[in-house]
Amino acid sequence: MSESVAAPTLTFIGGAQTVTGSKTLLETADGRVLVDCGLFQGPKHLRLQNWAPFPIPAQRIDAVVLTHAHIDHCGYIPRLVNQGFRGPVYCTEGTRKLAEIVLPDSGYLQEEEADFANRHGSSKHDPALPLYTKADAMACLDQFETVRFDDSRQILPTVEATWHRAGHILGAASIGLHLTDHDTRVTFSGDLGRSTHPLLLPPAPIGPADVVVTESTYGDENHPEGDPEERIAEVVNRAARRGGVVLIPSFAVDRTEIVLWHLDRLVRAGHVPNLPIFVDSPMASRALDVYRTEARDGSPEIRPEFHGKELFGSIELTETRTVEKSKELNARRGPMIIISASGMATGGRIIHHLARRIGDHRNEVLLVGFQAPGTRGDALRSGTRQIKLFGHYYPVRAKVSSIALSAHADQTDLSDWVHSAAPPPDIVYVNHGEPDSSAALVDVLNSRFGLSAVAPYPGERVRLDRRPSTVQA
Repeated sequence: MSESVAAPTLTFIGGAQTVTGSKTLLETADGRVLVDCGLFQGPKHLRLQNWAPFPIPAQRIDAVVLTHAHIDHCGYIPRLVNQGFRGPVYCTEGTRKLAEIVLPDSGYLQEEEADFANRHGSSKHDPALPLYTKADAMACLDQFETVRFDDSRQILPTVEATWHRAGHILGAASIGLHLTDHDTRVTFSGDLGRSTHPLLLPPAPIGPADVVVTESTYGDENHPEGDPEERIAEVVNRAARRGGVVLIPSFAVDRTEIVLWHLDRLVRAGHVPNLPIFVDSPMASRALDVYRTEARDGSPEIRPEFHGKELFGSIELTETRTVEKSKELNARRGPMIIISASGMATGGRIIHHLARRIGDHRNEVLLVGFQAPGTRGDALRSGTRQIKLFGHYYPVRAKVSSIALSAHADQTDLSDWVHSAAPPPDIVYVNHGEPDSSAALVDVLNSRFGLSAVAPYPGERVRLDRRPSTVQA
């Protein structure tokens, strides 16, 4: 039996003033619901929070509701289960399909990192242990329950949840929670997609909401209006002339699909040569399978022009799903394109390719999305001359370029989405962004739209019951 609370509250456990570790706790008189359950990524002081005990006993959480399957939104679930969480994890079918890919992969990487630390003595812990294992991740999937878009699900006696299309990645949703005993509606954006996403339909409008919790990854900027394909073509053609290799650190889910979509168009139009393209990430390959199937089957999330079609049919695409096939790329000469995880160059096979290729001036590194402060991707984007890989520093002689292929909404998309709430919400909590990004979106919502908006701090708790019109001294 859950401990009662005087009024429903939200506590911003993770994702406040940072773009990772999304976790927001709803507490009501009859239970607790965790909205998203993500891993902290990036700088060490954030990653260490993954090891800290959860702020409340995990067994006192009644349910988790997921917006989507990126690891900074779902990657903490196996850890929460290991601490005693036994409730359901509600999500869309697309999120379930992708979580079945990304969570076991995350567990495998945790084990791999611990094994590397033990073999090389690079951890102060003896032995170094994984945060959770692949087996832990597989086991937690038994607690997943799928829901349909736009259908309501009773997740507590007085809380109904509805998932609406968010257009960020396959399965991504914004979630509306209706607190029926207080007749209060709270909508969480999750991560919103761009209105111009090439494969997915745009986010659905909010509708009625008293409280809105929105992400702000790009709350301080708008994506460039120029055609990203011109920049991609420039990079690919330059490498082709030199016989070089284009390395593209890419998020395995959705970003790889967007990169391939652009390359497919460029090859079909004759703007770049049809170079061999290698997707060197087992997780990305499995996600590609899901996207291809959803397009063939006419998923309601996929843009109608791709229904019944085979994606990426114009390019010479090879998927290296084994370690052996990945290692064979080391002996291969350019020109070619290698797309490999992770998107911020924080781990995965791209690190091996960078170590092999970044010291050669003929090669190109193309960054295709947000680079969190403190990551290797951020260092490369900022023009570092030396990059640390596997404990050694490597000179950066390859040309580094950056383009905006983010699957995140920008400031205009975010503010327009918040403005789609009808009537306007009483309060907007601007979450999931670096401090400058969150502050900028707060300013836009306050000054341009006349909304009451604030950026919560980590651990802040706020009430959700109706606020009085006046407060007595």
